[in-house]
Amino acid sequence: MPPCSIVRPGYEVVMEKHYRDYADFLGEHFDGKMQKLSVNTGNSCPNRDGTIGHGGCSYCNNMAFTPAYCLATDSIAVQLDKGRRFFSRKYNDMRYLAYFQSYTSTHGSLGRFKEACEEALAVDDIDGIVVGTRPDCFDRPTARFLGGLLREGRFVMMEFGAESAHDMTLRRVNRCHRWADTVFAVNMARKEGLFTGVHLIMGLPGESRTMMLQTVAALNLLCPDTVKFHQLQVVGGTRLADDVAEGKESVQSLSVDGYLDLCCDLVARLNPAIAIERFTSQSPGDMLISPRWGLKNHEFVHKLERLLNARGIIQGCLS
Repeated sequence: MPPCSIVRPGYEVVMEKHYRDYADFLGEHFDGKMQKLSVNTGNSCPNRDGTIGHGGCSYCNNMAFTPAYCLATDSIAVQLDKGRRFFSRKYNDMRYLAYFQSYTSTHGSLGRFKEACEEALAVDDIDGIVVGTRPDCFDRPTARFLGGLLREGRFVMMEFGAESAHDMTLRRVNRCHRWADTVFAVNMARKEGLFTGVHLIMGLPGESRTMMLQTVAALNLLCPDTVKFHQLQVVGGTRLADDVAEGKESVQSLSVDGYLDLCCDLVARLNPAIAIERFTSQSPGDMLISPRWGLKNHEFVHKLERLLNARGIIQGCLS
């Protein structure tokens, strides 16, 4: 499969390693190292607050991936300053992107969202924003506002939590949206010139390996700029954890080797124009029930790169 049209003019996808990663993508648009700093706007989600449903996604405990410095009681500027001070201890000359990560950042008032974006962009060393949201919480007024920021010279990227291309799976985990919503949202963002990313979860209840690879095939047709893969984690304080404990739901027990093997298939079938931001997520140990691999993300990536090399796999070689 050739690189798709979303690749920006002037950039050629050259595969000199096993897959195109997020650093490659950012390197096309920035000089030097960039770091996303998470911020929490204090919004909820439409499938939590009754707008379209209750209870939220069955697997989700937002505290499992919200950094400790992201307190909704703090202003956006204060949160970014805390995050910047944390990362500046590790790296010199780092610049940043404000990452609206927690819950659904575009759910609610557009005016409030605009204020949050403008506050973030006024902070020193912030070169752009990355907006994490649900595909059904992204409309034309929001797209036009963000497109305006882009035309002012700001980097703006949308990250849509799609999780799966299978509507039956999305219903099972109480996502309360369809894959068609993801397709619509990505295309609407693209019309404004915004960069786009999609999040996918591997191993959701009821999904076979074939279904997961079908989701990758659907992603290839959509062709966002980036994708985040991660393994399903059963986390305390979620409906999924309760349902598994009570025998009402079953999930695949993904071993490290099994997931490494799956990731090899994902890389082999993924369009090489799509940068892979990550393969795994890591919930806090006191919250994580399964799978407990005892590996840090970079350790998993090292194992994967060795396996890709041993198998002679280059991104897109089977697409």
